[in-house]
Amino acid sequence: MADTTIGTPEQLRDPNYTPALHQAIPLGIQHVLAMFVSNVTPAIIIAGAAGFGFGSDAGASGFPDMTYLIQMSMLFAGIATLFQTIGLGPVGARLPIVQGTSFAFIPIMIPLVAGKGVEALPALFGGVLVGGLFHALLGTVIGKIRFALPPLVTGLVVTMIGLALVKVGIQYAAGGVPAINSPEYGSLLNWSAALVVIFVTLGLKFFARGMLSVSAVVIGIFVGYFYAMMMGMVTLDGIANSWGRASVFQFPMPFKYGFELSFAAIIGFCLMAFVSAVETVGDVSGITKGGAGREATEAEIQGATYADGVGSAIAGIFGGFPNTSFSQNVGLIAMTGVMSRHVVTIGAIFLIICGLIPKVGAVINTIPIEVLGGGVIVMFGMVVASGISMLSDVNWNRRNMVIFAIALSVGLGLQLEPKAVQYLPDALRVLMTSGLLPAALIAIVLNLLLPEDLTAEATEEVSGGLSGKGEGSMGSK
Repeated sequence: MADTTIGTPEQLRDPNYTPALHQAIPLGIQHVLAMFVSNVTPAIIIAGAAGFGFGSDAGASGFPDMTYLIQMSMLFAGIATLFQTIGLGPVGARLPIVQGTSFAFIPIMIPLVAGKGVEALPALFGGVLVGGLFHALLGTVIGKIRFALPPLVTGLVVTMIGLALVKVGIQYAAGGVPAINSPEYGSLLNWSAALVVIFVTLGLKFFARGMLSVSAVVIGIFVGYFYAMMMGMVTLDGIANSWGRASVFQFPMPFKYGFELSFAAIIGFCLMAFVSAVETVGDVSGITKGGAGREATEAEIQGATYADGVGSAIAGIFGGFPNTSFSQNVGLIAMTGVMSRHVVTIGAIFLIICGLIPKVGAVINTIPIEVLGGGVIVMFGMVVASGISMLSDVNWNRRNMVIFAIALSVGLGLQLEPKAVQYLPDALRVLMTSGLLPAALIAIVLNLLLPEDLTAEATEEVSGGLSGKGEGSMGSK
């Protein structure tokens, strides 16, 4: 419910309204708290997958490269958010849109860096840069390509993203990939830390209100961190060492890891840009409907898509990952009733400050992987749930069931059994084993090519006696 002490109902619906500073600052920090853990998690996952994050030998020196990636995630989430709230020419919707590091690209990035260390980063960030520029170009045609990405396709893709990542959460909660062959992997101590996070998060989500509910994951990780300290999983000496090694202030370095153009990276990031662009369109529409009670304008949709792409491209130059609008902050605007873009600008400035202070990333480095695993299980499970929610809008007739079945079978199957395509060229093998891209391409192509009507005989023979019973099910035609 909107707090009328902040402004009149008309003011609260106006993106250009600025509340008093003593009210705007905490409102802006609320937006950061709602997205903070989700924003830095991709950097931690990619560093771990590459072999210079949690559990690697780099731990002796405090994970310096992971600290830098975390730092860039915060810095360029803030900069990309400023593009949205303040704008730069045609770039930016000039709406209270919070940008953050996108989960959608993680299944693409993991095969690109798996076990390759920092040597994999030049090609990765080359892909981020080119993919970001391509994403920006989509802003000129975003209205014309939305027809190719209906809920059947976007819901499938989001579900696949979540399914690709849930394994990461379980591995983290059990002790991390490097510990798989050790006796401690999957121990009660490891799982207890993750379960503390999960239970606290669930308790706040279901029984708290306002910001306690919105910030449930970050509070859960905070409580789990203290539990880990009590159990000896984190020591004060370890925190002090990590803090002491990090510098107080550091500017980002362009092409810190070099630059390389990789076919697999470029194709992967460009194809995922389509999905990310459509997600942003949905968030812009959600903000204008929930906060201002109106439809988004064409200029706002184009500007938001430009900001997505430009923000991602600039991030790639300095060692950041692709950015996209964060849906949880759309819900926060609906909860507070405050549509002011200047409130979100304050949150963006806070993120930028954090991104310029490596000590913030150094403290994040001290979070035990098991504690992070509890939060990741919740977050990635919610990604799957969001995809299923999108799929609930699909008319589940025979045609759509066949498209979904084939895309899911091929995509998930290749993800689970990557050796099935071991003889493909390296670039194609990386793209295929992501699972996400083949599933998306199959769904898009079949959706465009298959006729609308499909006879009962065309699917009954392969459904094994199982047919949908909901609206638009197999019995509807």
